[in-house]
This record gives sequence, structure tokens and C-alpha cells, in this order.
Amino acid sequence: MAEAGVGCRLEQLQERLSRCKRDGEAHDTFLTQAAATLERLTDLCKEPGENCTLAKFLPLYTQALLDITYFEENQLVDEDFPEEYSLGKVEELINALSEPELLVIESRTAQEPLSVLGVELLECLYWRRGALLYMFCHTVKERKEWLTEKTGSLKKLLDGGVHYLVKMLGFRSSGNPSEECLFEDANTAKLVCEGVFSDTHLLAMMYCGEMCYWGLKCCGKEMDQKQSRGAASNDDPANSLHSQVLDFRETGEKMVQKYITVCEGPLKSQNWDTKNAKRILDFFQHLAI
Repeated sequence: MAEAGVGCRLEQLQERLSRCKRDGEAHDTFLTQAAATLERLTDLCKEPGENCTLAKFLPLYTQALLDITYFEENQLVDEDFPEEYSLGKVEELINALSEPELLVIESRTAQEPLSVLGVELLECLYWRRGALLYMFCHTVKERKEWLTEKTGSLKKLLDGGVHYLVKMLGFRSSGNPSEECLFEDANTAKLVCEGVFSDTHLLAMMYCGEMCYWGLKCCGKEMDQKQSRGAASNDDPANSLHSQVLDFRETGEKMVQKYITVCEGPLKSQNWDTKNAKRILDFFQHLAI
């Protein structure tokens, strides 16, 4: 394990925790959990090199990171994503939540992030990034400036959010041999087949569908304008924009349809609302491409 990189990350995380305690509630549950985890990490780093392995360090580091950034995200949500600085803060949080995977890459081992972190932590990292972008876009799409001057930025953020959630939903796909098993209960088998292992997976499908919908509704005019100009441009060809529209529609339609299928099938008794999902699905199915 690269000791210099690990030590630097740990120091940065400790500074982040101290800053949060100064800016917020010092006795916040998530900050208290993070402080305890960081103490364990500090002790681990003092042990002989053969004991402080990436497999031991990274899960603890990731858990502390998730707790601290969750506190920061809640502050942004409570403040309704202030226009003056929220975009920069969102980008900073996205970068922070990418650090665990970067540490695996920098370690130059043959291991993949999934094998070091495990599926639950890796799903959580992608969910948190996707959900943060969902919440941010949900807020700023109602602001006139973002619909006129920052449409391109909005589309880029929506692209990122969709990417993270699709990736999150793919870690335990039915094609993964480690997830193959037999279920006596037909509803459970159906849920696993559709990639739903928790409420979070179900929400990820709906969030993904909504972001694809916003991408087409809020950024559609800019796409159309660029497409009309792009026929004579090598830098921004019309067929590339056409592909982007198709990506939003196809991905969104697939995710929303899965959400409806699960909510009105195996989870029918749980009273998940599908009205908005059906409205969005109708939009996708009647969209002229």
C-alpha cells in the first residue's frame, strides 16, 4: 500500500471532520461515527506495514468518508443549495466520494475496487453521488438562470447522475455468477431478476428515469438548436446530439418501466406510487426522435 498517499488522504479526512465540527453540530451522530472510525484508522496506520493493508484500510476510510460527506450533503439540502457556492460544493463532494476507487488505482495492485471495497460500499459510493446530483438538479432546474444560461451545465450534471445510478444498479445484476441462487418465493426471485435488492435500488431506478426526463424537457431546446447548427460542424455533429437524446430516452424508459413493473408486481402491497413514473414513461414513449 502506498503509505504517502494513504497518510495524505487520512490527514485530509481528519481536517474535513474538524471543519464540519466547527461549522455544524459537534455531536452530530454521523460526525461522531466518523471520529470513532478515524481513530481506528490512525491506530491501524501505526501497525507494522504487513498489518496495514489496503483491504483493511480502505473499508474504514470509505465508511468515515461516507459519514462526513453525508453530514455535508444534509447541510446543502437544508440550505436549499445556495446559488453562490452550491455547485462548487457539489463538485467537491463528488470528487471526495471518488477517492476510495482512486486509492485502489494508485495502489497499483491487480485488485479491482469491487474486490477491495465489497459490493455494498461500492454501491453506496455510486448511489450517494447519483442521489446528490439528483437532488441538486431537482432544485436548480426550477431556477431561470439554469434554464437559460446554464443549460449545458445542467445537462452535464444530469449525465453524471444517470451514469452513477446506472453503474450502481449494475453491480449486482443477474448476470453476476456470485448472485445466482434459487428462491422459493416467486416475488423475491422477480425482485432479484429486476436488480432490486433494497428500497435504495428502487429509488435509484426512479431517480435515473426522472433525470433522463429532465434532460429532455429542460435541455431539449438547446439540443435542438445545436443539432440544427451541427450538420455543418465537425466539433458538434448532429448525429452525436441525436445519440444523446436517444441515450436519455432509452435509459429513462428502461428504468421507469422497471420501476413500474416492480411496484405493481412483487411490491404491489407496499403502496409505492407509480403515477409520476407512468406520466414520464408516456412522455418517453411518445417522444419524437
